[in-house]
Amino acid sequence: MIKIAKTIMAKLHLWLGLGSGLVVFIVALTGSLLVFEDELEPVLYPRFHKVDVVEGAHRLPLDAIVSSAQKAFPDKKVGRILVEPYPDRTVIVALKQSKKEKDLLSVAVDPYTGQVVDSRVEQDSFFAVVIRLHRYLCMGDTGKVITGISCCSFLIIMLSGLVLWWPNRKNRKQRFRVKWDASFKRLNWDLHAVLGFYVVPFTFLIASTGLIWSYKWVNNLLFYAFDGKPQTKREAPANPTAAVVKQAVFFEKIYTETNRLLPNTGLVTLTMPDKDSLAVTVSKSNDEAAISNIVDFLYFDNKTGDLVKKRLYDDETKGFKARRVIFPIHTGSLLGWPTKIIALLAALTTASLPVTGFMIWWGRTRKKKAPEKTRKPIAARAVPRKLPRVTQV
Repeated sequence: MIKIAKTIMAKLHLWLGLGSGLVVFIVALTGSLLVFEDELEPVLYPRFHKVDVVEGAHRLPLDAIVSSAQKAFPDKKVGRILVEPYPDRTVIVALKQSKKEKDLLSVAVDPYTGQVVDSRVEQDSFFAVVIRLHRYLCMGDTGKVITGISCCSFLIIMLSGLVLWWPNRKNRKQRFRVKWDASFKRLNWDLHAVLGFYVVPFTFLIASTGLIWSYKWVNNLLFYAFDGKPQTKREAPANPTAAVVKQAVFFEKIYTETNRLLPNTGLVTLTMPDKDSLAVTVSKSNDEAAISNIVDFLYFDNKTGDLVKKRLYDDETKGFKARRVIFPIHTGSLLGWPTKIIALLAALTTASLPVTGFMIWWGRTRKKKAPEKTRKPIAARAVPRKLPRVTQV
């Protein structure tokens, strides 16, 4: 019975691995890059993110900064404003011409001089491409289906691989360590089986949380488990003020009030509504929290800049808080650098598994049984024919 079960597991492991191996390789490799996205982004685009801070210089009002971006690109409207909590960072003003995210133009403005230092189409930036490759294989909805199926397959692959790896008394030592001085065939097997065993807990957690983005029913299942009901759509409340001209210090007023109500350090994002009938959404991350991705929301009147509503993290439902934790678990940013390093090593090792697994399979298919040596027939020896004796009469 055990032998039959292992045979089934071996078949599942092989054919699911061959079917999803390339997708797993791409997703894991791009995932390893996304682990340190926040740290690498300013390194890749220093002009876009960093400015020189002159001693004694004061930051301009946010309205003046936004006005500089709009003057440079007068045909576009303000979509988002990102203000980082570091003095040497630019203020990013995201301008849009339509509701489509691909039309978003990010403009970097020096907060001390008001000068536009750089701009880019957000969808063309390096990490935007990496994210599309990671989630959709750059194939839109079709890619999302493929990555979702591959993710499910990979969960089965890990479970079947664990069954196949399970040691007995004879090979217990072999299952827990890589024999670096062995032959290439043995070393490749160890890199696949042994390293695969060590990363299974982390990779299984990363892959299973990834299903939240692939399938809506998995996301709702999380909310059912904690709240007893599916996720409710969150949107900005209705704007209380109609036909009123915006104040001259509109954005600065909102930004100042946000920092007063939420004095913690963190990124402030102002999102303008698509309709004038809705309020402005402001989010601020809490970099001082024990775990990452803790965000509070405030809503302001899009004409007067007055506070309309608060939506603080502490007041959220258990389901919403659980959903907030999923992202840092998936990316490894939950507890900062220690968990990020673990996620990086797990992602890189996971990317290697389809390669080493394919080489194991390829080696077995190439291995041919030695052809049986056919014996050459021994040439018949010329045996002199015996003549019959002549009987003498």
